[in-house]
Amino acid sequence: MFIAWLRRFLVFALLPVMLAPAPAAAGPASVAALPRLWDATIVVDGVQVPFAFEIVRGRGAIVASFFNGSRRISSTAGEIAGERLLFSFAQYGATLAASLGEGRLAGEYRRGSKTVYPFSAVPAAHVHRAAGDAPSIAGTWIVQARSSKGETAWRFIAREEDGRVTATILRVDGDTGTLTGSFDDGRYVLSHFSGARPLLLEVFPRADGTLQLRQNGRMQLTAVREGDPRAAAIGVPADPDRHTGIRDASAPFHFSFPDLSGTIVSDTDARFAGKVVLVSISGSWCPNCHDEAPFLASLYKKYRDRGFEVVTLSFEEKEQLANPERLRAFITTYGFQHTVLLAGQPDQVTELVPQAINLNAFPTSFILGRDGRVRAVHAGFPSPGSGAFYRQAETDVSRQIEQLLAERPEEKK
Repeated sequence: MFIAWLRRFLVFALLPVMLAPAPAAAGPASVAALPRLWDATIVVDGVQVPFAFEIVRGRGAIVASFFNGSRRISSTAGEIAGERLLFSFAQYGATLAASLGEGRLAGEYRRGSKTVYPFSAVPAAHVHRAAGDAPSIAGTWIVQARSSKGETAWRFIAREEDGRVTATILRVDGDTGTLTGSFDDGRYVLSHFSGARPLLLEVFPRADGTLQLRQNGRMQLTAVREGDPRAAAIGVPADPDRHTGIRDASAPFHFSFPDLSGTIVSDTDARFAGKVVLVSISGSWCPNCHDEAPFLASLYKKYRDRGFEVVTLSFEEKEQLANPERLRAFITTYGFQHTVLLAGQPDQVTELVPQAINLNAFPTSFILGRDGRVRAVHAGFPSPGSGAFYRQAETDVSRQIEQLLAERPEEKK
């Protein structure tokens, strides 16, 4: 049943510009005949997670891509050796090695030194099947939370259009990425893998109007439509603008860490004097930080000539602090032109940013006025899969920056 469902996988209906498939039954005889689009899976703790995968050849190069909704996450290097393919995703510190045999790819995806996922792929079938009489799950739902960050509720956000189903789970630190799938055997089967945060989500509509969510074959959660009186019993999702605070709002926000060349950069440096500064607590290991990265890059380009600076305080694992190859690739991938500092290891964040209260979400942004004081804090960052919540996050941060840039010295608060 799983293979039958996989060949009905709907994600490629969301990517019409890419549709140039070979028939699924006629797999490639050699690497030279590789199709562009693939129905792929990785295995996580015994659970198969399906996802969209792309391989493009041209001009002497070969590039593989994962997807997060409409966003591509592309390899930074690729090579072919006989019937074997090897791709590097340096922005994740990951590699994908696979061999071609009997019309399918098989191999493994390695992220860092500890995470290894078995990988397989077949040429994409591109069969589009409408949901038919499947019960609608479109809308926003309140989900019971099991969170180390003190959350009591998350949001489950689902969209349906022309038989296509996409969804995400939104938490205070960000979302799961865009899940895609279809209705099969009494449940929606949705999945996602973009090089990080693999997830297979089964959604069971219940007769009482609630949903039962099963994540990667294990965690069971109940979801109630937002606005339904029963949602109050679950709780209220954390407010990203209130989740993290500052101990003394009257004091300047301090930082002093080395950049990637080893030069110490501090908040008291002349480059930040009298400017509005966004300080992002981040890490190249963090999927939600990858979601935030394009926005930070665009903010800096848009406002830097008006007296705006961005500083990323990157918290990396010990081996990355010694040789930050992944962070360098992260910077290159998203075109960062702003200041990036090596702050420490992720478990040191509360120690090294002592002015913050309840700082436990990656990313978290502190927005400083021209006097260096914190004027706003935003925990987490959603991907485009969160729809209106993603657009609102971008709007809120942009509006705050514009207001602070417009302040004259005597208007500081």
